Amino acid sequence: MEKAELERQVAAAVDAARREVPLVGSVTNAVSVNFVANAQLAAGGSAAMVYLPDEAEFLAQAGGALYLNLGTLLPVHEETMPRGAQAMCELGKPWVLDPVGIGIGSLRTGILKELKACKPAIVRANASEVIALAGLWELDGGDVRAQVRGVDSTDEVDAAEGAAVALARWTGGAVAVSGAVDLVTDGAVVATSRGGSPLMEKVTGFGCSLGGVAAVYAAVASPLAAALAATAAYNLAGARAFARAQAPGSFQAAFLDELYEASAADVAGNPFDIREV
Repeated sequence: MEKAELERQVAAAVDAARREVPLVGSVTNAVSVNFVANAQLAAGGSAAMVYLPDEAEFLAQAGGALYLNLGTLLPVHEETMPRGAQAMCELGKPWVLDPVGIGIGSLRTGILKELKACKPAIVRANASEVIALAGLWELDGGDVRAQVRGVDSTDEVDAAEGAAVALARWTGGAVAVSGAVDLVTDGAVVATSRGGSPLMEKVTGFGCSLGGVAAVYAAVASPLAAALAATAAYNLAGARAFARAQAPGSFQAAFLDELYEASAADVAGNPFDIREV
């Protein structure tokens, strides 16, 4: 794929989300549920946050995409997440996985093993989580022993490229690896996106909400275009917000404003490079 074509697809994804206002259901991290919903709204989507199994299945029917984030699990999620993913699979609709905290506890591991067969359209994670997920799913480049310090990565983004490519090829979708320079791949090409701010590490929920915004774009675009659009939008809004606010609380508010105000051309024009795998 040529860079110009991918830029066109990213811009089209941003425009389509704002025009169509896709409903996106989320089963997400209790720590960041408010931020996820507000970011989805700022990007143009309609947000619905649930945790019960039948509600996830209802939103699979009613919505355009589903977001599953394993950040703070409850026992009910052992049923909710597989049922939600299975419903999306049967309907042929995209869903996004964020394997937050992979390796912490048997419940999380069991859910992630069960989700493998449903093949998410997008996996959004940090480098260590991508490596660990590929290892858990027995894919090339993975290592189930990859060390995740709570929810923080101990690996550089470059170290996760092989695992990300393998995951994307397995799912037939895309993988977005967050870091100082973000990596997005569909298994055929790798795009690297730059921008953002150091303050994004000082506010909880930036990674979680990025996955939620990726789901908004996934409802209206291909997995690769959706993953890169979300990543580029975050890098752009983060950089612009940092020019306005240099402390975490005001930065979060400024970020949501910038995410809302960014045009499709702005997002597509955020610097990125692309190469074949």
